[in-house]
Amino acid sequence: MSLEVHQLTVGMLAENAYLARLPGSDRAVLFDPGEEPERLLGELDRLGVTLEAILLTHTHFDHIGAVAPVAKATGAPVWCPEMEVGVLADIMRYIPWPGFGPYESYDADHTIAGGESLELAGIAFDVVFTPGHSPGHVTWAATEHDALFAGDVLFDGSVGRTDLPGGDWPTLEASIATLLERFPDEATVYPGHMGITTLGRERASNPFLRAIA
Repeated sequence: MSLEVHQLTVGMLAENAYLARLPGSDRAVLFDPGEEPERLLGELDRLGVTLEAILLTHTHFDHIGAVAPVAKATGAPVWCPEMEVGVLADIMRYIPWPGFGPYESYDADHTIAGGESLELAGIAFDVVFTPGHSPGHVTWAATEHDALFAGDVLFDGSVGRTDLPGGDWPTLEASIATLLERFPDEATVYPGHMGITTLGRERASNPFLRAIA
């Protein structure tokens, strides 16, 4: 059974939020609601689904700006990387550039560190620790569906930046190598920015992956 994924690109930094559900299910999860809460809530209404969880890959502001309003409107619990709960709880303190926000902070309901296996909205997820872009970054792997919600680790033809606080290229390189080793080439990568891709395409053509692949 394939996974039904709806991509919503939001905000000035064109961040990708994703709604995912099993086909026909009335339950869904939402990844990285970065901006435009009204639009995200409208998509939930359009699909006629109940939001069972909000799942974060990391807590850079462009990925979490709509967490609080969506969580409060739906009652959905928020799963946050445990190393980054302090950022979610005080968003405006961690914005590196002027002109963004204001955003409402939020205290995470649950934390993950990597290594967990969870079932949410009927979807089985393995949580993979993939730091390097941010210290606590995780990838949510729906392994039964060959789907990786990879945040800002790996993009179509590029990789996550490492010049923000807590970023580190050797660490990111190791995280990408973990994904390449652990998951098949046909796995779909749902990145935090730009277009959807596959591990196989990035292994074959991404210039940043040449040394890893």
